Amino acid sequence: MNQPINPADIPVSVVGLGLMGCSITVCLLIAGHPVVALAPLPADMETAEPRIREHLTKAFDKGLITQSPELYFEKLTITEDYGLLNPCKLVLECTLEDINIKKSVYEKIEAVVADDALITSNTSAIPISILQRQIRLPERFLGLHWAEPSHTTRFLEIICGDLTDQQTADWLYELSHFWAKEPTLVRKDIRGFIANRLAYAMYREAFNLVENGYATVEDVDRACRNNTGYWMTLVGVFRWMDLTGVPAYHTVMKDLLPTLSNKTEVPKLIDDIVKAGGKGVQNAQGFYEYTPEEARLWKETYEEFSYDIRQLALKYPADVVKRKLSQDKEE
Repeated sequence: MNQPINPADIPVSVVGLGLMGCSITVCLLIAGHPVVALAPLPADMETAEPRIREHLTKAFDKGLITQSPELYFEKLTITEDYGLLNPCKLVLECTLEDINIKKSVYEKIEAVVADDALITSNTSAIPISILQRQIRLPERFLGLHWAEPSHTTRFLEIICGDLTDQQTADWLYELSHFWAKEPTLVRKDIRGFIANRLAYAMYREAFNLVENGYATVEDVDRACRNNTGYWMTLVGVFRWMDLTGVPAYHTVMKDLLPTLSNKTEVPKLIDDIVKAGGKGVQNAQGFYEYTPEEARLWKETYEEFSYDIRQLALKYPADVVKRKLSQDKEE
């Protein structure tokens, strides 16, 4: 794995072609990989190709890619045949969050790929150290936690399990830069990884504020959009504290942290919605009330936003200050 990295020479597979599996497939195609997109469910064979085509067409219209979508399809195979995974050097499992389903899929993958092929899971709920014990060669197993839509977002977490080979993790970290990511390498496995642990702490406090009458759902969302959402595309929490004065946060933490919610049960607000069948904009039933048309437009608007925010974010990469310093020295 010390060879120079060229995605065109690294055939990969995505196993599981739901919403995220399709956008991951698009991301890998754009990076130049030959991709085998495998549908464990027959229904995915009907929906995968239209979804992938729609993503590529929009990416072309938005200037994310400059070549015709049809050229990317020349490097794509959509199949139900696990045997076609044989030449793949990297397999990305993207199935339901059920350990028994994943174990069954891993058995089928390991039966056909080479022993030096990497196997990864796009799980956000099951610790990698548990999943890697479901396969024959656990050292070649890692987590890859993506954000939707995977072909426009910069986010990616690469998670090591207890038995993961560190050199393998480092190689995957380098490869992921070819996917237009600013990856995070999670060196020690922990449930929820990094982004979800940060986000769910915020979600829990959001439920606490609404359920105890301090604010409405709309109020909480407005506060997030106009405060956290204002700076978080540029910097993370630690850089934000550096920019705005570390001592102030120290002072506030002493009095505020003891008052924050530390409940361990699922909040009633979300429990009631799920028990009533709510899935958010997928079925126009969530924390907000939607007409079918509103739900459709929110989905479309988010997709539009993902392209616009990507263009802004690309102006401010993680090393933006280092680049400015380098330019100043050259001048």
